[in-house]
Amino acid sequence: MNEFYVKNNTVRCRALDSENVIHGFSTRNGGVSELPYTKSLNLCRGRGDSDGTVDENRRLFASYAGFDPAALVTANQIHSANVVYADGKTAVYDGADALVTDKPGVILGVKTADCQPVLFLDGKNGIVAACHAGWRGTVNGIAANTVDAMVRLGADRKTTVAVLGPCIGKCCFEVKDDFTKSVREADPELLRFVSDGHADIKAMNEYVLIRAGILKGNIYVCPDCTCCAEDKYYSHRRQKGLRGTMLNVIGLRGFIAGGSPTPQNSP
Repeated sequence: MNEFYVKNNTVRCRALDSENVIHGFSTRNGGVSELPYTKSLNLCRGRGDSDGTVDENRRLFASYAGFDPAALVTANQIHSANVVYADGKTAVYDGADALVTDKPGVILGVKTADCQPVLFLDGKNGIVAACHAGWRGTVNGIAANTVDAMVRLGADRKTTVAVLGPCIGKCCFEVKDDFTKSVREADPELLRFVSDGHADIKAMNEYVLIRAGILKGNIYVCPDCTCCAEDKYYSHRRQKGLRGTMLNVIGLRGFIAGGSPTPQNSP
């Protein structure tokens, strides 16, 4: 069974499907942006669309994913490995690339256009997280840092699901010697995922998560390459920086202790 599917212009993962969980990875479709490079669901300001256009796109995406746009919180994303706790009192958190919360009604969002989005859920303990793993964040362990932040809130590594959403695939992620040097300095074990001038950021993050204690059977990896799928996603690399931005969200609608979904490999 394919764990990933598209509903209402939103990529979803069956492992996160629950009446108590809101989640989704946006596509580039279903919005009102009219610029050739942002058409049509650009969800970030500063890309050329008017603020009103972006606000309407966010309203539309919120309707597709099933949440109140006023509940969305994001981070300013500085390609770090920093994680912050989101209580919903701040709309944009500075100095971070991952958000974690145990507050129902708070919708965590991270922005991407080739980088790796990761959504986390411990449905047993009612804790969620959203992570933006650019290559710098990836090699500096932001995915593991996010897991650690969840655990500090009371999550269990064995019952936590991690979903790696659409990002640039190894097929398109060409890298140079400076990238290899950075990986060697930050986490040389990840060099196994760099070969023939290409890097596999999905495999890197999966490896980091397994090393952090997430069960392999509870990790789901979207096969889509954002650089290849021009009709479905924005891509910073394919569009040479002139592009829109996707949003990837997760939140708790309400928390029932021990409620669904139950990870496949949970005890």
